[in-house]
Formats: sequence, structure tokens, C-alpha cells
Amino acid sequence: MPDFLLHLTDAGLYCPAGDFYIDPWQPVARAVITHAHSDHARPGSAAYLAARDGERVLRMRLGADAHIETLAYGEVVSVHGVDVSFHPAGHILGSAQVRVAYRGEVWVVSGDYKTEPDATCAPFEPVRCHTFVTESTFGLPIYRWSPQARVLAQINDWWRRNQEAGRASILYAYALGKAQRLLAGLDAAIGPIFLHGALVRLTEDYRAGGVTLPPARYVGEAPRGFNWSQALILAPPSAHGTPWMRRFGVVSTSFASGWMRIRGTRRRRAIDRGFVISDHADWPGLLAAIDATGAERIWVTHGYAAVLVRWLQEHGRDAAVVPTRFEGEPGEG
Repeated sequence: MPDFLLHLTDAGLYCPAGDFYIDPWQPVARAVITHAHSDHARPGSAAYLAARDGERVLRMRLGADAHIETLAYGEVVSVHGVDVSFHPAGHILGSAQVRVAYRGEVWVVSGDYKTEPDATCAPFEPVRCHTFVTESTFGLPIYRWSPQARVLAQINDWWRRNQEAGRASILYAYALGKAQRLLAGLDAAIGPIFLHGALVRLTEDYRAGGVTLPPARYVGEAPRGFNWSQALILAPPSAHGTPWMRRFGVVSTSFASGWMRIRGTRRRRAIDRGFVISDHADWPGLLAAIDATGAERIWVTHGYAAVLVRWLQEHGRDAAVVPTRFEGEPGEG
């Protein structure tokens, strides 16, 4: 095996020189974490290192007793002589790319990222390196996102039309990251906004982290006989079709996800409307991010890795697939 700075092991991506793992798949002595989604941050390790902005949501994932050390973006710490720093990934609050430098060699592990800025997290920051480990969740040319402002305007217009028809608006979104991003883009002047219980704590963690969000109440706080026809309710996809929905009366349902780009996904999920908005980079975003690093070698993981690797190789790049044990959380995208 070539003498790489990072190696793929049974526990995940490992740095022998620094004796740490990045987003390990199982408990280890020291874990460096890109962000708080469960396919990247798993409980049980002895010690964690992460970006400071994401400490609250990461602690909710890992537990109150987890030993978590944090760094500000751009701050460098030496781990057994290996310089480690975090740089914004633009995915969710506290998401980071991990820069690892040792004896003149620089690697960057992207974690999950998107290249379009949003109001709920620090924007993606390209980092120059020799080797770039990139995600490829939406690594197909068909995945191209419309501007965020356009999609948020569509959601607000859908809400207004539902009000006119006397229907409550239920918007399904992944609980960590996507729900807060959508909340930040909702026009609170249209009507009251409510949250499913699974979103309440995470949303408060965002507020505590300095993210400005419009007022939103827990569904359970609404008085008996409340008129839901003017409200928008944010909920995780798992709430769809459950008894929880009965309280709202006549409803219109929607799902906000990059997976809505595929024709038929909305129909298979039995929802009324799909909004194409993702917290991952689309195909042009992936290519632009890779080019911005100046990397000589690209390792590709998560999602459509083989497709992206083939494209890169056909364009003269040194690229390879890096297998992963986890391919994202249900509903995340």
C-alpha cells in the first residue's frame, strides 16, 4: 500500500502519524468529527474533536457525557505532530472540512458540504491540498439545484395557496440542518409556524448558536380546537402517515429534499408537493469544489462515487472510490 497520510481501515479513515480517525464507523480512542449527522458522528469513542460552532448539536447526538474538544474554524492543533484544523463545509451548523498536514503533505476530508451559502451555517470555504476526500451524495449530472431563494419563494407561495383553500401546510424536512434552513427562509408574516417535537431541541440549539430564526412553536402547545388552516408545520419525514397528523384536519403535504429532483419520488412517497433543495453540493458544485482545492489526488466516498470517479479519470484526474459503511441517514438530503 502506498505511504498515504490517511488510510482506510475497518474502523474508517485513519491517520497513523496522528493516531486519530476521521468520522470513524465504530468507537475509537480519538475521533475527529466533520459534523453531527449520525453517519459521521457515532457515540462510544473516548474523545472527540470537532468545530466549535457545532458543539451543541453534536453533544445532543453523542450524549451529555461525551468528551468533546472543539476548535474555532481555522484554528490549528498539533496531534502527535500532525496539524489538524477545521474549515467551513456549508452543510449544517458546525459542519467542517478537516485539514490534516504532516511533513509538507496536506489532505482535506470534506465530510458533507454544499457550495451555496445559507443563513444557518458558515459558508463553504475551499481549502488547497494535495489530496481531497470528497462526498458524492448527488454525484450525477442530473442533480442541479435551482437558487435557494427561488425554492424558498415557492414554499411560501404554496403555503399561501393552502391558506386560501383552508388547508394546513405540512412541510417534511430532515430534522437536523434542513428544517432549520427552511425555517430561516419562511415568511412568518404569512401565518403561524409550528414544529414537530423532534425538531424543537435542535432548533433551540441553532438559536443558542447565534442563528436568527423566525418564531416557531411546538405543536403540542397549540390550544384545543386551534384552527390549523393558516399554519405551516415543519416535521420530519417519519411523521408522514402517522396518527400525529390527524389533529391538523385537511392538510397539504410536501417534502423538501434534493431527492425530489427525480421524477416519481414525490408520488412514491404519497405527498402532494416536492421542493428540490439540498444541503449537499449538486453536480456542478462538486466539480467546482474539487477544482478549487487544486488537489492532485481525489478520493470519492458516499453516494454516486463510482460515477464521479469515472468522470474525473476521463478528464485526466487521479481519482479513486473510497468505500463507506454508512450512506447517510433516512430522509437526509
